[in-house]
This record gives sequence, C-alpha cells and structure tokens, in this order.
Amino acid sequence: MTTTAGSRDQGMAREAAATLPERPRTPQGGLDAAAVAARVAAEQTNTASVRTSRTLPDIVRANVFTFFNGLLVALWVVAALTGRWQNATFGGVVVANAAIGIVQELRAKRTLDRLAVLNAPRARVVRDGVEHDLPVTEVVLDDLLRLTAGDQVPADGLVIGSAGLAVDESLLTGEADAVAKEAGEAVWSGSIVVAGQATVQAAAVGDAAYATRLATEARRFTITFSELVASTNRLLRWIAIVLLVVGPIVLWSQFRTVENEGWRDAVTGTVAALVGMIPEGLVLLTTLAFMVATVSLARRKVLVQELPAVEGLARVDVVCLDKTGTLTYGDVRFDRLVPVDDGAPATTSDEEIGTALGLLAGSDAANATAAALAAAFPPPAGEGPVDGIPFSSARKWSAVRTAGGATWVLGAPEMVLPAPAPGAAEAARARSDALAAEGRRVLLLARSADVPAVVDGEPVLPAELVPVTLVVLAERIREDAGEVLAYFTDQQVALKVISGDNPRTVGVVAASVGVPGVSGAADAVDARTLPEDLDALADAMEAHSVFGRVTPHQKRAMVRALQSRGHVVAMTGDGVNDALALKDADIGVAMGNGSPATRAVAQLVLLDGRFAHLPVAVAEGRRVIANIERAANLFLVKNVYSVVLALITVVSVSAYPLEPIQLTLISVVTIGVPGFFLALGPNKRRYVPGFLGRVLSFSVPAGVITGAAAYGGYAAARVLDPGDGVAGARTTATVVVLIAALWTLVILARPLVAWKVALIGAMVGIVVLVLLVPALGRGIFLLEVTPRAMLLALPVGAAAALLVELAERLTSAVADRRRPPGRGRTGGGVTPC
Repeated sequence: MTTTAGSRDQGMAREAAATLPERPRTPQGGLDAAAVAARVAAEQTNTASVRTSRTLPDIVRANVFTFFNGLLVALWVVAALTGRWQNATFGGVVVANAAIGIVQELRAKRTLDRLAVLNAPRARVVRDGVEHDLPVTEVVLDDLLRLTAGDQVPADGLVIGSAGLAVDESLLTGEADAVAKEAGEAVWSGSIVVAGQATVQAAAVGDAAYATRLATEARRFTITFSELVASTNRLLRWIAIVLLVVGPIVLWSQFRTVENEGWRDAVTGTVAALVGMIPEGLVLLTTLAFMVATVSLARRKVLVQELPAVEGLARVDVVCLDKTGTLTYGDVRFDRLVPVDDGAPATTSDEEIGTALGLLAGSDAANATAAALAAAFPPPAGEGPVDGIPFSSARKWSAVRTAGGATWVLGAPEMVLPAPAPGAAEAARARSDALAAEGRRVLLLARSADVPAVVDGEPVLPAELVPVTLVVLAERIREDAGEVLAYFTDQQVALKVISGDNPRTVGVVAASVGVPGVSGAADAVDARTLPEDLDALADAMEAHSVFGRVTPHQKRAMVRALQSRGHVVAMTGDGVNDALALKDADIGVAMGNGSPATRAVAQLVLLDGRFAHLPVAVAEGRRVIANIERAANLFLVKNVYSVVLALITVVSVSAYPLEPIQLTLISVVTIGVPGFFLALGPNKRRYVPGFLGRVLSFSVPAGVITGAAAYGGYAAARVLDPGDGVAGARTTATVVVLIAALWTLVILARPLVAWKVALIGAMVGIVVLVLLVPALGRGIFLLEVTPRAMLLALPVGAAAALLVELAERLTSAVADRRRPPGRGRTGGGVTPC
C-alpha cells in the first residue's frame, strides 16, 4: 500500500540537476554531542549567509550615501565658502534625515528581528536517541530529521525511512504535483511535506544546500509590488535629470545677471535654486511611514515580512478565506458517532469501531483530525496496523490495514462513497449530507476486505467498501468573525470563502458569520464542478462567494483567476495545502499557529492566529498610502515652484528670488514638520489607484501658480520699491511663497480636525514670529521686513492661495467625473480622516 512516485521522470530530472554528496550513514539514534560539536566547530551548520535584514553598516550606508544627500553636501560646501553661514544651515537637513532614518530603521530592525526569531521555522532532530525541537539554523550536517505533513524540509537530505512521504517541490521547480519519496531518495530544502512521515539524514546544509533560502528566500520568493516605491523612484529619476539639465543653466544666468553683486551672490542664488529642487525628505518619509506601520502592526502581533506589503494591504479588494482556522478556531474536536442508518441493525461492534479509529488516528498523528480522534480513541496498546495510507488533502481520505485482514477507510463521505449504491451506502451519504447541511463536519468510516490498489503512483479506494458509522467533529466559530467580515464588506472588499471541507458545511458557516450573498448550504459551490479554463473559472469566482472541496491546485488557480480580472488578492491560510496559494496571492497572510510552510511564504504572519488583526493591518496599509500621498504633494509642490523660479530667472537673467536660508524656513514650516505629522497621522481613505497621476495633477498646477506668484512679487518689488534692493524683493517673494504654501498645506490637511488645526496654527505662528522679531527675520533669515514689502506680498500671496484652491477644485472635479461609481473624492487633501 505504500505509494510510489507519480512522476518518476520529474524525479530523475531533478536528481540529475542536483545530486546529494555521499555521506556515511548516521546511526539510528542520531549524532552524539561530540559529533554535533565537531560539526559546529567546522561551521557545518544550517546557517545561511543570506541575511533577512540589513546590518548596521548597511543601514548607515543606505541612509547617508545617497545621490541627493551627496548633492546637498556639495551645495553646502559651496554655500559655506561664500561666508554667509545662514545660507549653509540647510546642511542640517542632511544630518537630520540620515539620523532619523538610521534610528528608526534600527528600532524597527530590533523589533522585527525579535519577532522573526519567535516565528522562525524549527526542525525535529534526533540526537543521542532523543528527539529535539531546534531552530532550523542549529541543524548540522548528518543530523537525522523527522518530517511530518506541514513541515518545510530544512536541509537537503537522504530519506532513511518513509511512511507515505509525499513532498511538494513547486517552490523549487514550479511543478505543483506532489512527489512521493521512498527510502534512498533525495529531498530538497524548501520543499513542503504534504503527506506522510519520514526520517531524513541531512546531507547538505547552509550555503551548500540546493535551495538554502529556507526561511529567507522562500519568504522573498515573490517580492510585493509597491506602487508608492515604484512611483517615488520614477519621480526621483525625473528630478535628478532636471537637476542635471537646469543646474548649469541657472549657474550661467546667475553669473550673467547684474542684480548679483559678485560671485558670492551668484553662487548663493544657484545653491538656492538647486536646493529647492531636491526632495530631501520624501524618501525618508516614505520609508519612515512603512517602518512605523510595520512596528505598529508588530505590537498587534502582526509580523510584516516585506515592508511594501503594508502598502499592498491598502490595494486589496478581494480577501480569500479558509474556513478552518480563520472563521472557526480550527481546534477540531470529536463530537459523536452517528449510525449510517437508524433503522438498520449494527454490523460492527463499538469496540471494533473504537479500535479502527484509534489505529487510523495513531498512524497519522500530524493530521489535526487524527489528533482530535486520538484524544477520544487512543491507539490500542500492543496492536498496530499492517500497512497504511496517510491522509492527503487532495484525495481526502486515509486508510489502515489490520492484521485481521480488514481495511478501514476514514474520509469525506463524498470521496469515500462518490457513487453510493442503493442501500446502506446511499443511506450513509444521505445522512452525512443532512448533517453537513446543519454545518457539521462529518467523516465516514468504512471497511473492506480488499487491499487498496495503486494506479499511476496514487492509491485508490478498495472495492466493496461498507459504511460503518459517521464521525461528527465539532468546530467553534470565532466570536469576532462576523465583525471582521462586516468591516471588509463595509470597505467594499469582496470575500471568498475557499475550503477543502464539505460545501454544505462551509456554506452554513459562511452564512452564520455574514458573508454577503450567502444564506445557507445551498449557496456554496462544490469545487469539483468548477471549470479548469481560467476565464470560465474567473466568471465562477465573480458570481459566487463560497466554495467547498477545493484542492490545493484549485486554490492557486482561483487566486490567478481573480488576478486575471484585475483584482488585488489577499489569501489567508494555516495549513500546508494553503502555502502555494499564499505564495501566488498579492498578499499572503499566514496564521502564526499554522504550518512552517505557510509562514515561510507569506508576507504577513498573524502571530497569535487571530483573523481579527487583519482589518487593523488593512487600515494601516490605507493610512500609509494616503498619508504618503499627502506628503508627496507637499514636497513636489516645492520642487515644481523651485523649477519654475529657476527657469524664469534663466529667461529674465535676474537674481534667484529666494536665499537658501529662506527656502529652509519655507521647507520647515510648510513641508518638513507638517509633512512628518501628516505622514504618521490617522487616515481612513480607501485606496484609489493612480498615485503618481494624482500627485502630479495637484502639485504641478499648485507649484506653477506659487512659482509664478513668487517671481511676480519679486519683480513688482524691484519695480515699485527699488530702494529696498534685491534683499527687499526676496522678502516679498518669501512671504508670497509662505502664504501660498501654507494654504496648500491647509488643502492637503483637510478635513481640518483639531490636531491638524493646531499643527497649521503652530506653523503660522512660527512664520509670524520670524516676521515680527528682527533678530530672527533679519539676523537669521536675511529678511528685510518693511510695511511696503508686506503690503505688496499679502495681496499677491492671497491671490496665489485663491488660484491654488481653484486649481485643486478643478482637478478634483475632473477626477470625480472620471472615477468609477462608488469611489470617494480624493483630489488634493479632502481625504476622510
């Protein structure tokens, strides 16, 4: 009855591609302490050189040595050479950005590394005749490994003994079919045990392994796409090109203009123009928002294994749920035995039934159902099965053969009796269907005198199966399941319950927790009736919400079908049969109490196994993407008006209208400080695609208006009040930009709740203080504050603010007309909070 490989050609191809090194056979009791110590000393451990997080030098290097930091330092040196210390204070931005980035990343690293250690995969190793549970990194060469269903193979090894071992090697080969393994065959690290048990000798560990990325690269097999990161990188490339093109032209114009008195003024004007074009805090704020969200989720027992996954959560519009462990607790318990036909006399004694169930449970201890049965029916002492077939999620039954010549089969009724004959078999199916319709989880115990055959490497049911009894198991529905699903429904996120259990059972559970469009068992779809064609499957997925008897292969196909219709799919799961679907989903969410395989491939791990944390994670993702959009608008408005001012000064061959220190003031009160708080504040806006387009549609008009108004104020002051000179005109331009930029901040901060009003009020207070205190205005920020300058700046600034408001309303109105029904208004800053 032991199965053989279903695809021997595939196995031969794999072993030809990668062969195990010859190793002496390890004794049956495993390595002793001295042998382990010798291998540790020789660095023959399973520790890979690939790191899961950056080292301290890497963190410092990434935050300090950037293109824009280098440019700012070079400009700082040039500004310092002019002898005007005020205009070199922007160098503090480099130090602040680097320091904040390093400190925050180190804090996040410590928090996440601690959680990663708690969540790290473990291995069962036999040493000195005793089985130990160790971190995977402590496995050494030649260790004896015990593998059971749900494990991820920690090292390349040779199978010493197999009891129906079958592994899924698709993480390595892309082939989804399970491959049976017998003694003498190789297993590769990263593959997943889907059935059976085995003892394996580790033949290649650490960097020497065929697929040594066990807990590192398996998790990174599919890197989460980030629209924010991709769009930000594109913006930075454009800005770098603009700097390289515009910088030399501005330098030329500043030396040509008669308004600059000497090389110091020309250099200062050029530095101001270039500093204004650099988005010095945008990357910092983006990374910081991701890290803060990650640490915040970690405190709620949600481990984020890829930073961009925080943003990916915001884009999710379909959540695929497994019933067991998600909607229910997953702690299956034996409830009762139900006769297959109340009117028929019993043909098997209770003692025989108890013995059979004890043998079935004892032969497959890794299975949750078997563990539940073992608690009620302990394996008989001194008696074991002659042979057995472990449970498989694909065929959904297991079997044992006793010394008395009986074969006992336990599994899903519709799989054990797929075409019941009239009589006892038909009655058994009818009774099981009735129980399943009540939301019960039902298994059928049947017996036969025949031995199961093996066809094409797969076991098949024995002939002449006679139903004996129905085994009813109980599941508890999670108290918070209804509330969680209601949240997703309110957020217009579609829910798909995908389970391997009986469709009727799944339908009843789904209806009880409030899955939209599901009223009972009749609304569930039997996955065995689903088409294989991807397009037809997508139609079925769009039309229905609950699916039962879903195979692992179908789970992957369902995820791909939804993605083919443009959906962003999150998949939750805890069993080994969920691992590949989690890997294919846009966001894989594993339960912390699930199998190591699911935790390895998921982007998120709910460490305490509570599905109720997922809405918090989705809300955190939406907060991040909405707030970074607001911060990006602030930074890009400054970049745009700096470019506009630079181009105008080139064309007019005039002095740049702002000093570097004045740009520092503008950046701090209208971008830096408020942008930091807005990026980390609450925000409940739903995700809307098109981040880059929306940012440009707001920042370009607002920046052009602000830049034109600033130069207009500067030019008007030069004409109407020539006695104040360039310094007075720059004061007028500075105040104009401050007014327009502060109003831009008001737009982006809407709706103006109390903390935002306080934030904006504080920024306005700082500006007023600078303008009223000569030691600040003239002594530090080089402002010549006079009544004439203010009388000119105030109306020009107010006009610019009005035009920015009108431009925002116009772009929002255009966006609303283009947006599909059901989406909220998102232009500018009118995002709900």
